[in-house]
Amino acid sequence: YQRSVHGGGHHGMPDISFILQNNRKWVESCVKADPEAFSRHKSGQQPKFLYIGCSDSRVPAQELLGLGMGEVFVHRNVANLVVNTDLSCLSVLEYSVKHLSIPHIIVCGHYGCGGVMAASSMGTNCHLGILEPWLKNIRDVQRLYLDELQAITDPQTRHRRLVQLNVQEQCFNVLENPIVQEARGRTGRPSVHGLVYDIGTGVLEDLKIDFEAHAKRTRGAYGIYKSYSP
Repeated sequence: YQRSVHGGGHHGMPDISFILQNNRKWVESCVKADPEAFSRHKSGQQPKFLYIGCSDSRVPAQELLGLGMGEVFVHRNVANLVVNTDLSCLSVLEYSVKHLSIPHIIVCGHYGCGGVMAASSMGTNCHLGILEPWLKNIRDVQRLYLDELQAITDPQTRHRRLVQLNVQEQCFNVLENPIVQEARGRTGRPSVHGLVYDIGTGVLEDLKIDFEAHAKRTRGAYGIYKSYSP
């Protein structure tokens, strides 16, 4: 596939015709491998996974999970946050849980995340504009675990730990959401999974988050439904 953007398009815009050429080649290769690769999806979708991940271009959601078309519903934003005032994320959550009945929700972070690095860079006198209120969500995670993070002297190790803790807290945000609570009380699902992707190796890591312990600690604050549980 071609991967470069050339000049000479309409009104001085870059020519992206190679994208259309790539698409045709992709369609041909897919149909050659499976004649019904596209036609089987016309009537609807039944994905088993909701993937909430970072917008970083180096993190290919479908491919890193080893899944194909129709198998994963995807929501992405800077630093894979689940913010309970984010209508985009909430819409995806409601549609995937209530209408698609997706049984598994994955929150996936990645090492080398620019959002996490920006949020943890203190004293740089650099204001990032509209990103600042968004990054505050990561700074809140940092505040919750400040003693643990400050005890880590190596900057890279500290960064990796903050990436993990951010994924953990976003998983808790999913679990505490009333959409998810209601569905779990009624059907016992979806289950929530926290993963981290290593850009340098391509390997996914399961954080094995103790959701049961978290639910016991927070039931009094977040248990909208009596069935609130991990």
